[in-house]
Amino acid sequence: MAPDAKESWTPRDREASDAGLVSTPPMPHPNLLSRVISGISGIDEIDATDRYDLEEADNREQEYPGSSSSSVNSERKVISWEHDDPENPYNWSTKWKATIVFIGMVVVINSTMGSSLPSNAIPIISKTFNLTSSYTEVLPISMYLVGYVLGPLLFGPLSESFGRKVIMMSTFFTFTIFTMACALAPNFPALLVFRVFTGVSASSPISVIGGVYADIYNDPVTRGRAMAVFMGGTCIGPLIAPLISGFVAPSLGWRWVFWIGLIVAGASWIPMLFLPETFGPTLLAKRAAKLRKTTGNPNIFAPFDLEKKGFKQLATVTLTRPLRMLFFELIVLATCLYLSLAYGIFYMYFEAYPIIFQGIYGQSLGVSGAMFLPIGIGAVLAIAVFLWYDAFLRKAQARNAPWTQKEESRRLPLACVGGPLYVIALFWLGWTSRQGVSFVVPMLAGVPFGMGFVLIFMALLNYLTDAYEIFAASAMAAASFSRSLAGAVLPFAATPMYDNLGVAWASSLLGFLSLGMCVIPFLFLWKGDRIREGSKFCQYLKEKKAKELEDLERERARRERARAGQPLEGIGVNEVIAEKV
Repeated sequence: MAPDAKESWTPRDREASDAGLVSTPPMPHPNLLSRVISGISGIDEIDATDRYDLEEADNREQEYPGSSSSSVNSERKVISWEHDDPENPYNWSTKWKATIVFIGMVVVINSTMGSSLPSNAIPIISKTFNLTSSYTEVLPISMYLVGYVLGPLLFGPLSESFGRKVIMMSTFFTFTIFTMACALAPNFPALLVFRVFTGVSASSPISVIGGVYADIYNDPVTRGRAMAVFMGGTCIGPLIAPLISGFVAPSLGWRWVFWIGLIVAGASWIPMLFLPETFGPTLLAKRAAKLRKTTGNPNIFAPFDLEKKGFKQLATVTLTRPLRMLFFELIVLATCLYLSLAYGIFYMYFEAYPIIFQGIYGQSLGVSGAMFLPIGIGAVLAIAVFLWYDAFLRKAQARNAPWTQKEESRRLPLACVGGPLYVIALFWLGWTSRQGVSFVVPMLAGVPFGMGFVLIFMALLNYLTDAYEIFAASAMAAASFSRSLAGAVLPFAATPMYDNLGVAWASSLLGFLSLGMCVIPFLFLWKGDRIREGSKFCQYLKEKKAKELEDLERERARRERARAGQPLEGIGVNEVIAEKV
């Protein structure tokens, strides 16, 4: 290669080369698409490296000098967590962590309950505002889910830049305010606008709580249990809301549906006030600020203080991370496709169940709302299955079973069970919902539906968390964005589809689509290692962790030699390995 080949490099190429991300000059790109993809790939590499370096610096147990380019490089001190530091979220007490899990569940129940709160109040809302179109009647739920689409793109990444607490508290405040606004809406357009803003605010816990649990639990098994509780909350909320609106709206009016939602949100502020900041980089930055104030030394910093900031960094890296992960990370893309279909079908049920149980069986609004309860029973059974599998996994890890070392084997088998259950439930509902068959039979189809739905979500969301670790909030934001989009759009197709195809074949169509998606967790089990090899984020996490492990082993060996009075010079990785053997 010609010596002057670097003259054609872009500033980003030179920056990546200086950071050790590329070793050879890039080839000329033949077209605009190639240049765009190459640029995104470069951002992914630099983003992955920067984020891991920040996390690594937070967890390093000694101080180290700052950048040599700093004007105060001889004095700058960058603090990190001490060994067994009580302020490190990983070292918090079990009871305090359980309290945080409980707070997260309370918030997410508010969020998801709000999504389906007006479901069985739609006929009364339609009568109040003289609505005649079936498409218009879907809007109070769909517009809330539009807010779910928009929010995660902001709140997941922002929580990784400004901390979890400020995002959670501010969005729950606006959620409370706009829930009250829905109850006071003077007309239907105003109600829809308020529902969008309520949904935007409510999307925060969906995209941030996964990151909160990753902040406090470094053990994948314990973190998985916390995620199971989180998933229980996401399922409980939408299922109790139709029951509330079905009985409240006919007797007290549709506005009281939202007043009840406001009462629940108000009561939830009691535990919310105890929510601590859990994001390690933010906590270290606060410690550094306190030390600067108490010591009078302006040269004490946390790694987070030295991270690139500014609008350009926020717009081109932080806020685009979920979208980059969605479109260019195969694991995230495939997971989002499956979860989007499952989530969209779940919200189609709020249109399909009235068609089935009110139309075929002539049930009232309140009684038809109770038909959702078996889905909740299935969700509880799914959590029981999860906990059983969790105990089985722990025993296998204790005996160092080889399969437990793979991310795929930890949770994905649950999705391999949940996917078929979900398909069975769809066919069961479709082909038993007819005159001459008791309503109890299609109602009980909700049990495998709830089991399958929760097992799919628990397995795949845990897989995202295990695979992307410090990027968990962004990966969860991508998943929330995509599935909320499906949840907002697919219900519009429910009524026309069930009218034109009939209950049996409409449900069967959904069943066949879900059957096709069932292969995704099996594909991950089969080719997960190879898929992660093509992931910029996963590979940088793997390489950095391997290097960090080598450094830790080398340091341990140095300390042992120092205690034994042996020379420290020249010790390397091979010697560390030999000592371990």
